[in-house]
Amino acid sequence: MNEKAVSNLRIIMISIAALFFFWMNGAAQCKEFIIGVKGDTLNCKDMGNKKQGRWTNRVDEIRGEPGYEEEGEYKNDKKEGTWRVYTLQGDLIGIENYRWGHKHGPQQYFNTMGDLIREENWLAQNPDKPTETVEVYDINDPKKVYLVEVKLEASTVMHGIWKVYEPGTGKLLQKQNYIFGKLDDGTGTANGVIKKDGTGDGTTSVEKKEEKKEKPKPKEVVEYEKKNSGKKKVKVRTGETGG
Repeated sequence: MNEKAVSNLRIIMISIAALFFFWMNGAAQCKEFIIGVKGDTLNCKDMGNKKQGRWTNRVDEIRGEPGYEEEGEYKNDKKEGTWRVYTLQGDLIGIENYRWGHKHGPQQYFNTMGDLIREENWLAQNPDKPTETVEVYDINDPKKVYLVEVKLEASTVMHGIWKVYEPGTGKLLQKQNYIFGKLDDGTGTANGVIKKDGTGDGTTSVEKKEEKKEKPKPKEVVEYEKKNSGKKKVKVRTGETGG
């Protein structure tokens, strides 16, 4: 074996040793784990029995509902970041985003042909903060953005634009705007949420000024006006005195 071959072999052995060291170091932190097809550590449960790192979950078909597989990361037993959802045949049918273990931000769903059929937006609540300050977009005027401070009523709520598309053509079939779990009523007041800039008043609908309605005329007056319509002004004795 020549010197160059020996040198290459040494490099390969060092690389394998380094990979083995990092793999063992990561696996040592796991009470349970599996080795993926690429040799990476998956489905790790730490010494506290919490899910950590890269995971793949499989849900088999049950009661007529199709099964699926999903892959993504756990952080202290909670989903975090981007997760991908596949059919059991391997077709991508969903790209979901998580924060604090709940859906957060944009979500996309596809049919088995790869057509985008639905887009959703969610807002997850930070468990360490009682309120959140978020941007609310006016569905009628995308240039209008309101800062809203709110306490969510659930761990995650529908928040933002939701769209439904026609498979194959991509034609937009439906577009709705949700604000903190409620369908936007189109008034710009965020379903009763007060805007932080002070311009909102918290009302849930547009306030309309009541029009002053004239009191109905007495029957006698109506008959008199009909009788004398078209005639010259008739002087009526009212019983008043003076000039």
